[in-house]
Amino acid sequence: MNAALVAVIALGAFFLAYFTYAKFIARRIFALDPDAKTPAHTMTDGIDYVPTKKPVLFGHHFASITGLGPILGPAIAVIWGWFPAFLWVFFGTIFFGGIHDFSALVVSMRNRGRSIGDIAEKIIGPRAQLLFLLIIFFLLALAMGVFAIVIATLFSEAFNPEAVIPAFSLMVIAMAVGVAVYKRRMTIGPVTLIGVILMFITTAVGIKFPVTGVSHTAWIYILLGYAFIASVLPVWLLLQPRDYINSFMLYLGLGAMYLGLFIYQPEIVAPAINTESSGLPPLFPFIFIMVACGAISGFHGLVSSGTTAKQIDKEPDARLIGYGGAIAEGILGMMAVLACTAGLASKEAWLEHYKSWGTASSLGPEINAFVQGAAKFISYLGISETFSEAFVAVVVVGFALTTLDSATRLLRFNIEEIGNRLKIKPLSNRYLASGIGVTAIAFFGLLKVDGNPAGLILWGLFGTTNQILAGIVLLSVTIYLLKTDRPIVYTLVPMILMLSMALWAMILNLIDFWQKGNKPLLIIGSIILFMILWFISEGVIIFKRSLNSKKVAFKSEASGN
Repeated sequence: MNAALVAVIALGAFFLAYFTYAKFIARRIFALDPDAKTPAHTMTDGIDYVPTKKPVLFGHHFASITGLGPILGPAIAVIWGWFPAFLWVFFGTIFFGGIHDFSALVVSMRNRGRSIGDIAEKIIGPRAQLLFLLIIFFLLALAMGVFAIVIATLFSEAFNPEAVIPAFSLMVIAMAVGVAVYKRRMTIGPVTLIGVILMFITTAVGIKFPVTGVSHTAWIYILLGYAFIASVLPVWLLLQPRDYINSFMLYLGLGAMYLGLFIYQPEIVAPAINTESSGLPPLFPFIFIMVACGAISGFHGLVSSGTTAKQIDKEPDARLIGYGGAIAEGILGMMAVLACTAGLASKEAWLEHYKSWGTASSLGPEINAFVQGAAKFISYLGISETFSEAFVAVVVVGFALTTLDSATRLLRFNIEEIGNRLKIKPLSNRYLASGIGVTAIAFFGLLKVDGNPAGLILWGLFGTTNQILAGIVLLSVTIYLLKTDRPIVYTLVPMILMLSMALWAMILNLIDFWQKGNKPLLIIGSIILFMILWFISEGVIIFKRSLNSKKVAFKSEASGN
């Protein structure tokens, strides 16, 4: 199968979905109103609530949701063959992820920019709200603890030390851009151009002068310090402009990868379906767990409703930022599928790389598979493969870092909301809330249990919990739509599939933990499953109650006529 043809089909469908399906959802389901006042205007505080131009917010949102997920997930999932990964990225982006991100953004935007977990009180009830907030706290702290470990590893000499200078230089560039646009009122176009040029200059400097000699633990402490600062500074000063400028690197990188692919016209060397690799888990339900970012991810709902909703300038902007952001990530996820199935030299080379689940599901081999495959595509533009590999590596590391800072801010919001729910007033202080959040991240990133970081030990719980989170976000949105007399089928069907697949996968994981005698994962996983089932039961009760009230109202109207 020609990889370029697969890319054309996917890109064509993604753009068609944005201009048809997303437009239909925006008009028919949410009735987006350009004259409505958004929380960014009604609650402006210059710190979290900031009206933001659409291109800037798109870059910020896209960078925040991207991270390593849409690269690693598909890069691992192709072990089942290229076709299942292609199908899930294709349909998952259009009918699942796009709706999930878009709807979470709109519901939050119409509820004072509160997170979807906080809104659960209004939609489902106070018990459900607290359960949701606690699940989110665990998920964010665990994920960012592991992200700190991963980024520290990527900065190491064995991986991508050339990414250090551009990553940290971009923080200074971003702050200059933020001040220029928001305080000096300079035109955004020229400021953006200067910022992007400086970013590429620092990238070239980083490739020429890689930073080495910093220990893994030291990098984690540095990253935690940065995450704290980024989470408390006004969003316009660092986080937003950093993500916006950084997004141009990904736009350029993705454009170069696809253009090189169209010139190269490689054949996909991976089998359509693969069952030969040793230790391979079942395709169902685990394909839905392995490919999260790049299809649908519960984390996206937190970003959409946590930070992005507080910055929307006009309601119609939500279509580009929510649904369009998911489409952009789907484009990256599809590139990961193609780079890891058509970027390797031969079928034999692919089978050797993906010979076992144990090797294919680890960090290093899959990042390298993507970097090498994508760099090979770019090299067909006349750029050396060595430089292309370094450039792709810098892009990968840069986006991992953007997720860390955005998620730490989300964790701060989450802790503030827990404090509000439990009436613990000191937690409303953003410095204290961020301090607690960073401490929780440090627990998972630095605490060792039997010589291994606690976060890595518990990482086996993240994938299923994240996808169950996507399902309960869709459950909350479905109940919201039902209560507001809007069609629910477009969120109900994805919700049912995600909850059934993710719960199935979690139960299989718990059985595996039991059989292997892995008590920490078994105990914590069982507690999480209990909390999730409790939340779902609360949601189903409210759903049935709302549905019955609609039926009663309909019968009353019918009898009255």
